Amino acid sequence: MSSITTSFFLIFTGAAVVASLALYTRQPLIIAYIVLGALIGPYGFEWVTDLNLLADIADIGILFLLFLLGLDMQPKALIDTIQKSTVVALLSSLVFAATGFGVAYAFGFTTQECLVIGAAMMFSSTIIGIKLLPTTVLHHKHSGELMIGLLLLQDLIAIFVLLLLMALSVGEFNPARFGLTLLALPALVGFAFAAVRWIVLPLLRRFDRFHEYIFLVALGWCLGLAEAGHAIGLSAEIGAFLAGISLATSPISQYIAVNLKPLRDFFLILFFFSLGARFDLSLLSEVLLAAWLLATIMLCLKPVVFRYLLHGLSERNSLAWDVGFRLGQVSEFSLLIAYMAAGAAIIGREASHLIQATTIITFVVSSYIVILNYPTPIAISDKLRRD
Repeated sequence: MSSITTSFFLIFTGAAVVASLALYTRQPLIIAYIVLGALIGPYGFEWVTDLNLLADIADIGILFLLFLLGLDMQPKALIDTIQKSTVVALLSSLVFAATGFGVAYAFGFTTQECLVIGAAMMFSSTIIGIKLLPTTVLHHKHSGELMIGLLLLQDLIAIFVLLLLMALSVGEFNPARFGLTLLALPALVGFAFAAVRWIVLPLLRRFDRFHEYIFLVALGWCLGLAEAGHAIGLSAEIGAFLAGISLATSPISQYIAVNLKPLRDFFLILFFFSLGARFDLSLLSEVLLAAWLLATIMLCLKPVVFRYLLHGLSERNSLAWDVGFRLGQVSEFSLLIAYMAAGAAIIGREASHLIQATTIITFVVSSYIVILNYPTPIAISDKLRRD
């Protein structure tokens, strides 16, 4: 039996077992997958050790999530939402970055490490936020549009941070090259919409009787634009999101979205498993106090900041709190920042594990808060469960 087959057997059989236990004990499934990764990963029982491969596979889940997210967004509505959300996204990011910097500085990290830790605190999780949002809210409600706008703006800020880290990792910052990378975004947008209008949609209309063909074209378009985004210095995530948006105006977009959801969930299970498996439990004691404090502050601060900023835009108080709590965690982009900065020796192992531990803690606690208090597809209470 090959190693990847063995790994998949252990992961998905184990996930079925822990998911059953989680449902019997009325716990969120996301938490079960993270715990499974910690138990059987290289820092637990060492049953699954090829985490580089699994992490690469899990990243595909994020691409499909963002592709499906784009399919649900009409470009005009997205532009309107982004215009309303820009001030909220920028001000909240500054507050969270300053708070992360201050906590890290209080625990004796270097100024450079404090800057990276602060930057990692700016973002909320696209995966947690969207996965716990009912489909009816995602498609048809103002709160869903508002969340997507904020998450997209945060993703753009995250890409800006990652570009800076990449420049620092090679030992120099080239303003001209950095500016060209930023200009690549509108170029990719133009290419995506032109390709859909003149190539992708004509092909889909010509062969729409063949469902397998529609599935293949959708996969190819998502992964192809993701690769294009990565190649021009943006990110695969932004490319996948643009691939979805460019198809959103087509009537076939909802058919594609329905058929890709099971594939997305397959990869997202791997994502949450690898999240738990990649955390070195032996270093937990070194950062536990700082991680608990930073996570607690973020979990308390983020809903309050989002509530007051959104209320300042004349949003209803209940909607502002709803969005605030749904965005009350740290992001998977924070993990990427931690991995990249540590790999380039910009921060040390302790700073990297502080970011990772804080992210995991906020994932877990925020999931409980949302599932116990707000409508979600995986709510423990039948009253709050919404598909």
